[in-house]
Amino acid sequence: MEMKDKIATVFAEKFGKPAGTFYASAGRINLIGEHTDYNEGYVFPGAIDKVIMAEIRPNGTDKVRVFSIDIDEYAEFGLEEKDAPSQSWARYIFGICREIIKRGGTVKGFDTVFAGNVPLGAGLSSSAALESCFAFGLNDMFNDNKIDKFELAKIGQSTEHNYCGVNCGIMDQFASVFGKKDHLIRLDCRDLSYEYFPFAPKGHKLVLIDSRVKHELKDSPYNKRRESCERVAKALGVKSLRDVSLAELNAARIGFSDEDYRRAKYVIEEKDRVLTVCAALERGDYDEVGKMMYETHEGLSKDYEVSCEELDFLANLAKECGVTGSRIMGGGFGGCTINLVPDSLHDGFIATAKEKFNAKYGHEPMVYDVIISDGARRLED
Repeated sequence: MEMKDKIATVFAEKFGKPAGTFYASAGRINLIGEHTDYNEGYVFPGAIDKVIMAEIRPNGTDKVRVFSIDIDEYAEFGLEEKDAPSQSWARYIFGICREIIKRGGTVKGFDTVFAGNVPLGAGLSSSAALESCFAFGLNDMFNDNKIDKFELAKIGQSTEHNYCGVNCGIMDQFASVFGKKDHLIRLDCRDLSYEYFPFAPKGHKLVLIDSRVKHELKDSPYNKRRESCERVAKALGVKSLRDVSLAELNAARIGFSDEDYRRAKYVIEEKDRVLTVCAALERGDYDEVGKMMYETHEGLSKDYEVSCEELDFLANLAKECGVTGSRIMGGGFGGCTINLVPDSLHDGFIATAKEKFNAKYGHEPMVYDVIISDGARRLED
């Protein structure tokens, strides 16, 4: 049964007729531009064809009644701050309601059933897809779409901060709201300006290989890397590494520890790689895109040191198989590689990756083909 049909069936069972309105929003990938956001650099995400979908109908009360098909749980809550639900998944929806209300928007009671096919735990931002789906839907249903798209992304981000305990950046919600079919979005993390670039790689597929590995981390390694970048920027008298060239870093190298130097070197090179990839896409040069992806992986592995043995294995295997580009995607220490795979190599590469990874690590990775697609939207009949 199609997801939409299943949601409609369950909605009718739980809440009766008439039917509600359907909304969807997407998970996301980030092709290149990793660990650049807190250095005021660029990220380069796109929405994908894996979504959270919801049917929503006003119910004439001050209560929200929600059923999650995937978790198989029901939650009910009011719209006051004191009404926060106990279930962690329901707090995402409650948070969206509260953040809209806090901004002077309107939310009234509604019934909803939702489901999704964004793989959980694979770094594809299923939570941002959930937030964006409901932010878009409640804006359309109760506010005549008066809340602009940037504010919808910020509503999702604020939900994470204030109701889910996650101090995230804006990229995931931005990509989920602003996603556009066959386009990636270069987002400038300094001023939040953005630009679309074409991404419809004829003769290639975009493939995520999920190692299903997540290494437990001690001593806040992300914070340590951020501190390294901030130390170098401060010593060079600039606000962030966005304002530093590799030549300037190298000229002052003697003043930094080797670790701080390597962290800063990666960030500066990654800023330039994003711009190189944008230019390559405009001329349809996917070989250059792939080359930059491999360079990013090398930098994340050797200079920024956020990879792990399993992800290095997958990226190296991709290169051996002739894959155009491959790199770790996300914060690191586990998760996925993102791969730009020629159509002619696709099936063989996936079979080889599954077989060799399983032989070495005792389990098969999960594989997801993704297509760059539209973000948050209302689904018409």
